[in-house]
Amino acid sequence: MRTTLLNMTIDKLVEMMPWIKDYFSSFGIEPAEIGNLKLEELGSTPGEDYFTEKGTSFHDFIDGFFMFIEQIKALQQDSGFSINSLTILPGRNKNGEKEAFLVELKKGKVTAIVGPTGSGKSRLLGDIESLAQEDTPTGRRILVEGRSPSDEERFSTEGRFIAQLSQNMNFVMDLSVEDFLTLHAESRMVDEINHIVQKIYDTANVLAGEPFSRETPVTQLSGGQSRALMIADTALLSPASVVLIDEIENAGVDKVKSLELLVSNNKIVLISTHDPLLALSADQRIVIKNGGISKLLKTTDDEKKHLAGLEKIDRKITLMRDQLRTGEEIDLSDLLM
Repeated sequence: MRTTLLNMTIDKLVEMMPWIKDYFSSFGIEPAEIGNLKLEELGSTPGEDYFTEKGTSFHDFIDGFFMFIEQIKALQQDSGFSINSLTILPGRNKNGEKEAFLVELKKGKVTAIVGPTGSGKSRLLGDIESLAQEDTPTGRRILVEGRSPSDEERFSTEGRFIAQLSQNMNFVMDLSVEDFLTLHAESRMVDEINHIVQKIYDTANVLAGEPFSRETPVTQLSGGQSRALMIADTALLSPASVVLIDEIENAGVDKVKSLELLVSNNKIVLISTHDPLLALSADQRIVIKNGGISKLLKTTDDEKKHLAGLEKIDRKITLMRDQLRTGEEIDLSDLLM
């Protein structure tokens, strides 16, 4: 690899590894000004005297270059904890009664949290997000890979493996969608930034109820567009292994495709929902009553068999609703076909 990189131009190296610009900048070298030079040619341009003035040598510069690459690659591999399972140990409901169910959450599986408004669905999401250790009102404990989480896993702001998408999405940075995604990709030190930015943008537009451009300021995105952007960003770029979503059906996004996207990227997905079809599409359902887990239901083969038919009817109803909004004529007999 060393010989190959030495024979590449600076432009090519920056294209492959955008974050390498930081290494050049630390020596006062602007990659754009020497982009056509090969890395090994820097010994003559800017020359050995230049590096001597910087208190080093061209040989040490090259050694440091490859050490920098190794360090960044190590950071990329270690960015975030990779989690295969979480376990929710029983706590108490609002009456102080012990919950009867231990719940296992596994990678690549979706768990729906269902129950009436005010029953405690968001509290359960909060317990999981904070990796509660009997220090919340419910007294629940959350285990990571069958063990108690370390303080670093619970409280560190770096490498968090849990991402939460709330009902309200608000951006405080006045950037375009493209600039926002580029900034995030650069902070993750990923390779081929343009490729991942385009992939996230394209995916978000598939999920969103209405399309938006790369130049659209994130502060001008609708609620559905914001949610679609963050779901795509979380699935394709975030190192988080666990994704918590609060009532995705209110976000104006394609909820089925959103879950498929997250699951296909090996995330543990929990979703609080009032949508019966969305709940049936999950692998299991946690039923919340009076602040506690009252039932744990595995989705049966019979339920899955009927789900496709129910989704078909749901799509027809959604289409008819859109037709009514635009003043089109509708044929109610289509609903029975």
